[in-house]
Amino acid sequence: QVQLVESGGGLVQAGGSLRLSCAASGSIYRLNAMGWYRQAPGNQRELVAVITSGGNTNLADSVKGRFTISRDNAKNTVYLQMDSLKPEDTAVYYCNADISLRFYVPPKNFWGQGTQVTVSS
Repeated sequence: QVQLVESGGGLVQAGGSLRLSCAASGSIYRLNAMGWYRQAPGNQRELVAVITSGGNTNLADSVKGRFTISRDNAKNTVYLQMDSLKPEDTAVYYCNADISLRFYVPPKNFWGQGTQVTVSS
């Protein structure tokens, strides 16, 4: 079974840092694009950052200059380094990945269970 397991969330003060990790495991032929989304209570889920299999990245304007997305293909893991955190960054952060399960089969999309990030002022 393919799973995305997230870790690294927690409670930090404004200006602090957290590093989120998401490891994919199971029967994986190829990891394609991976990304991070977040959702605060009462809000819609929004894209925070995405990284392609080749390492190209895109980040939401609200986190540019503060967050960095990266990946370790050998470990099937994507990271989100969050610096200079603000209270408005408080949300549940979800890992997302497009994963090919077999050669020449279109990829399927998977979600992690989410990890809580809380930033106090």
